[in-house]
Amino acid sequence: MATIEHHSFSQLADFVTHLRAQEKKVHLLFAYNGTGKTRLSMEFKEAGKKEVTNTLGTHEGEVLTTSEGFEIVITERIRDTLYFNAFTEDLFYWDNDLDNNVERVLKINEKSKFFEGMAELEMENRIRPLLRRYTDFDFYIDYNKWSVMFIREERMNEETVQHQYIKISRGEERLFVWCFFLAVAQLAIDKQEAYDWVKYIYIDDPISSLDDHNAVAVAHHLAQLIKTEGNEIKTVISTHHALFFNVLCNEFGNAKKFFVKKSSDGYSLKATTDSPFVYHVSLVQELKKAIEEDRLFTYHFNILRTILEKAANFHGFTKFSDCMEIDGDDEERTLHSRLVNIMSHGAYSLFEPVEMIDENKRYFESIFNNYLNNYKFNDLLFAEENITPLQ
Repeated sequence: MATIEHHSFSQLADFVTHLRAQEKKVHLLFAYNGTGKTRLSMEFKEAGKKEVTNTLGTHEGEVLTTSEGFEIVITERIRDTLYFNAFTEDLFYWDNDLDNNVERVLKINEKSKFFEGMAELEMENRIRPLLRRYTDFDFYIDYNKWSVMFIREERMNEETVQHQYIKISRGEERLFVWCFFLAVAQLAIDKQEAYDWVKYIYIDDPISSLDDHNAVAVAHHLAQLIKTEGNEIKTVISTHHALFFNVLCNEFGNAKKFFVKKSSDGYSLKATTDSPFVYHVSLVQELKKAIEEDRLFTYHFNILRTILEKAANFHGFTKFSDCMEIDGDDEERTLHSRLVNIMSHGAYSLFEPVEMIDENKRYFESIFNNYLNNYKFNDLLFAEENITPLQ
């Protein structure tokens, strides 16, 4: 059995140090929700920040001396990572004009350094061609009010009617923010002076709330951007979306591809490919180990549902419940199906996982073991001694 590249880290900081030390231009990370992808992206961003003592003079290292003979120096923070994650999306927020219910706009947090110099860079002209790949609405940015008005045209009675201040859907909003980020990333790749500090681009899950068609389109478009000739910026992309990850794997044939897992003693980074996914085996391995160690949490139902859905898709079924073997009658199948469906959509904390109650543990174990009995895996795949960590 071939050795699989495998790294272990006790802290996120060690994980970040490893990623930053790599020579490869692109790293693709698959990690299930709750692993800490967003925290990893923020730790990566913070690792690129440092304070330097600069001067108020005209040359680096020059000290400005006042008339009283005092030397004045300033400390500034420099950074090297342009990032997209949940915090990036929070830079945009809605003003729904609750008093008049007319002028609904998406507000921009003008205090963020992300938007420095935007008015001079003609961002509308940079964003619009990107946005038109995905949607049919238009927009206008008011830099005085730091807001975005969305517009949609409709053909009515042989005339074109323009609807202003529309409230776009959540998916459309994500696409707009994503295209805004892409426009900024393009400036960095083109070595535009305002973004010449960018040495890394870190992207975490840009496709949540998008359908599969848009997930494929976003992955392909992102790959074309990163593969721009002359681009020297290193890129890390993390996601929990299997289709998105699969397309990226195909687009970046030479990229480093890893499955990321979190355990009680830290984080593991295991090499994977697009076909077959080692992450699928790793998910099964994770559930098997969680049952054996009696550490089942509510989020494990999400992992179980993912495994069942992929099995159903592979074997030509339309519902994940079609891959659920049962011990009893069809009512037992219905019960198990409803349990997986409800628990995998329940709210749970990513930072403070909630342990399952004993009854749900029993149901979970029964569903999972029946799945393993029905879809036989090579037991050697789950033997840790067959996976040699690289030093």
